[in-house]
Amino acid sequence: MRLPGHAHRRHPDDIVIGPLDLPARVDEALAVQAVAFGLGPDEVAVRRQIVLRHMTYPGARALGATAGDRLAGFVYGMPNSRSHWWSTVVEPYLRAQGLDDWLDDSFVITELHVHPAYQNRGVGRALITTITDSADEPRSILSAIDIDSPARGLYHSLGYQDLARRVLFPSAPKPYAVMGAPLPLRR
Repeated sequence: MRLPGHAHRRHPDDIVIGPLDLPARVDEALAVQAVAFGLGPDEVAVRRQIVLRHMTYPGARALGATAGDRLAGFVYGMPNSRSHWWSTVVEPYLRAQGLDDWLDDSFVITELHVHPAYQNRGVGRALITTITDSADEPRSILSAIDIDSPARGLYHSLGYQDLARRVLFPSAPKPYAVMGAPLPLRR
């Protein structure tokens, strides 16, 4: 795997982590998310508008993992704001735990998805550590489906702890966990 700024010999299966013009490649990114997360066309259409709106927020940025010209995975996030929809949903759950201060001075990982053909190669780990390494905030927060999954295992290995469990998002069929970690993430 090649990271930006590092010179390595390229191989056909090299995966390169670098800046992603997410608005320009939104359909390709959402195709990765649809396969990785099991989304149907209607959900993709809704998420397309959300992603495009998010990328207009101050400090929003995205990274992609590319294998040749193919997008193998992506991550995007932004400095959190209590006025963002996500924050308004999770705030009561965090407040009930006495942890709503995590909504301040945090970089939120909004989406992180890796195409199944590229999973278990360290791509997700490289994406999330690279994007958070450039954050000005002292900590990071995210939400993940509240089950024992490879994604939650990755987040725990990076130092994320459960801040709230059984968080219900409108129209989401499964509960989520809100997780937080100090930055930089554990290696």
